[in-house]
Amino acid sequence: MVEWFAVGGAVRDMLLGRGFNDVDFSFRGSAKDFLQCFPSARNTGRAFPIWLSSGVEYTELEDNWEADFAARDLTINACAMDAEGSLYAHPCFAEDMRNRILRLASPHSIQDDPLRIFRIARFYAAMPEFCIAPETLHAMRQFASASRAEIAAIPKERVARELMRALSAPKPSNFLAALLLTDCLDPWFEEHARAASITAGPQPWHDNTVLEHTMQVMDRCAGHPLAVWMALCHDLGKVLTRPEDLPHHYGHEKTGADLARNLGERLGMPSRYIRASVVGTLCHMKGGVYGSLRAGTRRDLLVLVKNAGIMHDFWLLAGADGNVDWEPAALQDLQAMESVHLPKEWQGKGEESGRRLRNMQCEVMSRLPKPMPRKLRGA
Repeated sequence: MVEWFAVGGAVRDMLLGRGFNDVDFSFRGSAKDFLQCFPSARNTGRAFPIWLSSGVEYTELEDNWEADFAARDLTINACAMDAEGSLYAHPCFAEDMRNRILRLASPHSIQDDPLRIFRIARFYAAMPEFCIAPETLHAMRQFASASRAEIAAIPKERVARELMRALSAPKPSNFLAALLLTDCLDPWFEEHARAASITAGPQPWHDNTVLEHTMQVMDRCAGHPLAVWMALCHDLGKVLTRPEDLPHHYGHEKTGADLARNLGERLGMPSRYIRASVVGTLCHMKGGVYGSLRAGTRRDLLVLVKNAGIMHDFWLLAGADGNVDWEPAALQDLQAMESVHLPKEWQGKGEESGRRLRNMQCEVMSRLPKPMPRKLRGA
């Protein structure tokens, strides 16, 4: 006989009154009994069985609830509901749900799976109304101090998966905040660890560190995962500034492009994200002063951003970084630029055709009224 349960996040979110998309299912019974219900299911797990059938995953529960819940990551995820609606949960589940606390399900939770450091950070970003329990922060900090090599050995795909979820969270900066607080930024986010002690720039434009500024820009882009990722990368070049040049960061957008690419490749991020971070890092300073640029520079910037497929996300980044929205002006320029077509006699002449088209586009843009920004709310 097989008993069926909904487990983990879906149960938690239902009790919190939050929406949810995915439901995780578990069962109690033998694998033989399970396969009688789902004969085409296949085991995709390694350390323990994870059965996949028609795109739905099913896991086997431990023989007793205490052992099963202790094996989970957080107390608020250590819960199950049976087909009749009866709830089974970790002893701290109700109290931690009520008090909005993220707490490890057991003292050895991180040792069992070091990825849980990044899962805690991701949940802190996704559920900013929750706080991380002091003993959980201590456990993260202690593990990072004693077992950093184990953190480095986590497969990059698993770290990237947690980061991608954090990028979609309502307060994405909490992902970095949790890692900073527990000394867990290094090695996966080593540039951000260094950014925590470097001034973001001269006053009156900046009065915080590079990391604090990065986190602010990330939160201003919340709701747009690609823009949040670009924000996370946009000032990486500042960690390479020579001490004698501080508080200025001359040319940081150029030095930062390689660092953005390196970070994306280190994490195994999608190619679209890596390309966006490189272009966003290279161009964000120009984006922030768009209206002061010459027509030719604006034209080249628009071509680069459009070809990278990041037109809206780039202007979100530039606006979040500089508190001014240039997107309407940029779109007006883009429309004028794309209305230009080469006469037939100038077509098919290779580089010469390209030069002539660019000159025509710049001329049309130069005839438009001077670009004016739209002030962002609260800026």
